[in-house]
Amino acid sequence: MEVKEFEGKNEEEAINKAIESLGLDRDDIDVEIVEAKKAPFLFGGGKVKIRVHLEEDREDSSGTLEPSGDFEKQIIEFVNGLIERIGISARVYISFRQDNKIGIDVDSSDSGILIGKRGQTLEALQTIVNVAASRIQDNHPRIIVDSQNYRSRRERSLIRLAYQTADEVRRTRDSRLLEAMNPFERRLIHTTLSKERDVDTTSEGEGLYKRVRVYYKGSRNRG
Repeated sequence: MEVKEFEGKNEEEAINKAIESLGLDRDDIDVEIVEAKKAPFLFGGGKVKIRVHLEEDREDSSGTLEPSGDFEKQIIEFVNGLIERIGISARVYISFRQDNKIGIDVDSSDSGILIGKRGQTLEALQTIVNVAASRIQDNHPRIIVDSQNYRSRRERSLIRLAYQTADEVRRTRDSRLLEAMNPFERRLIHTTLSKERDVDTTSEGEGLYKRVRVYYKGSRNRG
């Protein structure tokens, strides 16, 4: 279990800092208040310190792996240079190797900046790294860039969201339109609910980030 601490003038501010830093939703973090100092009446200066407990996901990770071959060495070098240009101090290493897939982990105290809102910055970094990989080697393995196990936590969050939304549309006999998501996230929602007999999904919108609508099959109202 990984633990991180955040401070704010009150509990809400401390929690918002944690959410922004970790790139997660409120429901995705387990918060413990470890210190609370109230400010004197009519004066500022109150302080709340919270401790956030995060489950460590090791399913896809084999720990820190040494780069193997010129391709992996050049990718690590490229990511290091990219992070340096952003102005962040980080340790970059290979976290796993799978069939036609390599994991790159960026370990930094500024992981919130790297992850961005709902992982959009991390997704952009991954796109840039894969473009660079295609210039280094034809038919290169796909590069998965992660920080603070964000991707596995986000995946669990989306699966939970899918089931919660399915329960909601069953109760209302209506539909619900979810937030805009990238293709991987939308596919995860579709796959999670694909075996639900009374609920179905469809993607709406244009461009890379589309929204998933979850609807009750017995209802004619999908919008």
